[in-house]
Formats: sequence, structure tokens, C-alpha cells
Amino acid sequence: MSEEQRDALDQLLRDAPLDLGGHVAEQRAIFEQMMAAIPVPADVTTSSGSLAGIPVINVAAAGADHASVIFYLHGGAYAIGTAASSVGLASDLARRAGARLVTVDYRLAPEHPHPAAVDDAVAAYRGLLDSGVSASAIAIAGESAGAGLAAATLVALQRGGLPQPSGAVLMSPWADLTLSGESISAKAAVDPALTPEGLRRRALDYVAAGDPAAELVSPVFADLTGLAPLLIQAGSHEILLDDATRLAARAAAADVAVRLEVTPGVPHVFQGFAAMLDEGDAALTRAGEFLRAHLAGPRP
Repeated sequence: MSEEQRDALDQLLRDAPLDLGGHVAEQRAIFEQMMAAIPVPADVTTSSGSLAGIPVINVAAAGADHASVIFYLHGGAYAIGTAASSVGLASDLARRAGARLVTVDYRLAPEHPHPAAVDDAVAAYRGLLDSGVSASAIAIAGESAGAGLAAATLVALQRGGLPQPSGAVLMSPWADLTLSGESISAKAAVDPALTPEGLRRRALDYVAAGDPAAELVSPVFADLTGLAPLLIQAGSHEILLDDATRLAARAAAADVAVRLEVTPGVPHVFQGFAAMLDEGDAALTRAGEFLRAHLAGPRP
């Protein structure tokens, strides 16, 4: 793996115009511009749709198994990002998993604080079930806040008596909105993308008057008993590293099948830079293999 690649990505992120804690409307526009610069591969088709009234984008790469579905939740600290902006990373994951994908346009804070995002994710998942797709043919995936939301959605499904999907891939999950992990400060100097101040601003937007330690806000504090098998990936150069490691430890303590992968020297959601970073390419391939294996399991 190339130190030059890692250094180039670090500088790219430090020079990026996005300020996670900045004015939300401005940052949404900047983020969309950044994501629009990433071309969608020619073999990927997209279409707009809805599940139980929640807007989604359907994504399929050439050769996808349309019987298997990845239910994808985008990142953006619960305040920025869209289903459309997630298509690049989501479609790359879907191609490697050999499955079709739906990426969900859940409502964003501060206009729609918690529990709007969880409510939308659960409703869309229920809508996918109601469309005739069995839970065993669904896997959940997400990055950053979307990965935290995916974990919270699994907990909400368990509490609501809905069937778990076949598995879940959580890339750099933001799973603790109390920001109590030691890496929040310990990794601040080496994280080129996230800042403690930016996360605090967005956490306030999302939690509003609620409890930041509530299990559907910060699933790192939830009882994870009965959840689907998890693959959790993180980089060692991110302030959310402890969110990933503590979530994995809590899942293991609850007898959940969990695999934790921490890649040294790489930043938050490094999988999104698979085209320029060998470690990102390798991690995304492993995530696709994990999803492919679980989606190929027994179905009722």
C-alpha cells in the first residue's frame, strides 16, 4: 500500500472547501458540487422511486442480481448529503456485491431532527419488505452518519419486531453523538476531514431537545442483542475511530457476529477514494464480498 497515495489523499481532504460545522445551506451546496464532480460509471443505471412514501434512488450496475438488495443510507452528519450524492460510492459497493441497491433520501436536520431519519429508514425498509423482497435478500450499508443510522435502524427493527436483514456494512460509523470516545481528541491532529467542533454543531442540530445518549441516536449505547451480522470498517486516522471499535465490542458482547477492520494511516470513509487509494479499493472489495456472502445465504 502506497504512502504516497495516503499523503495525497490527506492533503486533498485538508484542502477541500467543505466545513462540516459551517452554515448548513452553504455546506450542502459545497458538498453537492464536490460529489457532482465524481462521474457515475457508464455501466450504472439509476432511477428515482419511493418506498412507503420515502424518496429513494434505485441503483444497478451491469450484471446485478435484482433479487438481492442493498439498502443504503448516505452520510453527511445528518445535515448534508442526498441519495443522489451517494450514488458513486454506493454503486461501487453494489457492483462488488453483485446486487442492486436503493439509497434512501431520509429527512435531514436541523429542519427535521431525530427521530425523522430513523423513522424514514424504518418506513423505507418496511416498504421494501412490503414490495415482496424478503429480509434475507436485503443487506444494509452506510457510511459515516449513514452507518450510524444503519446501526440505529437495525436496533429499531429489532425493537419493532421486524425481521433483520442478512447483514450490514458500516463504514466509519458515527455511532456516538455524545462525542465521548477518546479518539475525538486523540486523533484530531491526524484526521484531515472531521473536527470535534464540526461534529458537535451537527449533533446539536440532529439531537435538538432530545437525549444524545438515546439508543436510536447513539447506537453505541444500545443493547445490540439479535442484530444482523456486522462488518465495521474504519481508518486509524479518524476521530470517530472509537465509535467503530466500541460499537464492535458492544456487538460482540451481545453475541452478534461482528468483524472489525481498522486500516492504518487512512481517513474517514476512505472507501470512497478507492480509485486513488489501494486501501480503499481493498476495503470496498472486502465489503462487497461480505455482502455477497450474506445475501447468498438461505432464504425462507
